[in-house]
Amino acid sequence: MVNAEKRELIQRYVDAYNRFDVDGMLTMLTPDVLFENMADGQLNVATQGTTEFRQLAEQGAALFAERRQTITAWEFRPASVLVTIAWRGVFAADVPDGPRAGAELTLQGESEFEFAGGRISRIVDRS
Repeated sequence: MVNAEKRELIQRYVDAYNRFDVDGMLTMLTPDVLFENMADGQLNVATQGTTEFRQLAEQGAALFAERRQTITAWEFRPASVLVTIAWRGVFAADVPDGPRAGAELTLQGESEFEFAGGRISRIVDRS
């Protein structure tokens, strides 16, 4: 894939994420997609395959009344693309021992994407 195709695929994935369109997100992924979420340098969740990814994506979507990823920078590497992300979300419900419904959360992070067969094969989110 050339960089323009990778960029378009990532942007379509992020657009689907912002619309809470889990099916749309899945169309961008390989069937065996690997997903990892890192917070403060620690792996806190990982999935393999679209079934596990769907479950996680649906759980995440249910937590928020609003959410938005904005790509603020792109870095095209030989084997991946690294994007810098500004993220904002508003909780839809109270989280036990956590934020209350309506609370806003903002994060800065990055997502690294790898590709196979014209789709995204691995995503590593870091915040």
